[in-house]
Amino acid sequence: MRVGRAELLTGRAILVLLMAFTIVPFVSLLTTALHPSQSVPTGLDWPADPQWGNFAEAFRVAKIDKLLASSVQIVLEVVPISLAIAAMAGFAIGHLRVPGSRALMLLFIFGLALPFEGIITPLYYLERSIGVYNTRLAIVLPLIGLYMPFAVFWMRAHFVSVPREISEAARADGAGTWDLFWRIHVPLARPAVVSLGILLTVWTWNQFLLALVLVEDPTQRTMAGALGAFQGQWATDIPLLCAGSVLILLPTLIVFVIFSRQITSALLQGSVKG
Repeated sequence: MRVGRAELLTGRAILVLLMAFTIVPFVSLLTTALHPSQSVPTGLDWPADPQWGNFAEAFRVAKIDKLLASSVQIVLEVVPISLAIAAMAGFAIGHLRVPGSRALMLLFIFGLALPFEGIITPLYYLERSIGVYNTRLAIVLPLIGLYMPFAVFWMRAHFVSVPREISEAARADGAGTWDLFWRIHVPLARPAVVSLGILLTVWTWNQFLLALVLVEDPTQRTMAGALGAFQGQWATDIPLLCAGSVLILLPTLIVFVIFSRQITSALLQGSVKG
């Protein structure tokens, strides 16, 4: 079906408009961050004397180095464990078809509808009772559990599409279940695992609510979660607050720029498979 010129131009105009709505807030954030400290900038006006030192000051007062270390540690704990559990569960449910796999899949689908906000209060009291409140584990453990419905559903969508003849041939050669999973199906699942890993990394890095509620020490939070504490401390200094926000958002923007193709492929793969 051939697309008309008017329809093509309309689509491009809508995309440009949406891009403007996305970019303008970031431009406003940057220009505001360059104004003199304690001033109240308005609009998108570029300052006559840009205060680039605001970023150095925000880096110091927000302890960005500690936030980076904390966020990296949380990602390195959450993502590999989530990938390992999701791959094994997806293989068992989608390819081995273990007894009760349909019921298990229904439970995971139900978990997809469970919002973070709906369990934050029970999590708060549970973590205080077991002694992990105000530690990184207060973020790591809930995230692993909360990611499982989506992660298992994602991996199951891959394994269910793998021809069973591959496993039958491997078993005929004497491969056990673990060899079948680790040596044959994990290499075949590399695109799905990498795509899921990128998505989980971005989601973990940007986790705000759990970090803000379950951890009091800002240096133990994710960078996005620490933004709440930074905002409360420097709410009267708008340029410094914007400079800190830019620094906190910068790693995520860099990841999106570097891995934009992989992230787009991950989203498309998740929408097609299943």
